Amino acid sequence: MQVLVRDNNIDQALRVLKKKMQREGILRELKQHSAYEKPSEKRKREAADAVRRARKLARKKAQREGLIPMPKPKERPARPRPAPALVATTSE
Repeated sequence: MQVLVRDNNIDQALRVLKKKMQREGILRELKQHSAYEKPSEKRKREAADAVRRARKLARKKAQREGLIPMPKPKERPARPRPAPALVATTSE
């Protein structure tokens, strides 16, 4: 995993790294491997994960079919664009 640091802004790079690790599930996996998990607890966790995935799939399907409303899109502030580089031309 790679994160670019721009303008020596370490805080922003750390935030991006944490978000990427959260999405990949690395933090959850580290937490699971930090201590022994009994087989019964593992089965219980996996069953709960399966229920969670099934509910999410059913919710997405219902949204596509129009049975429940789609979530409102999050408003993001507009990112400032860098100014285009000026090209000097000379006519001789």
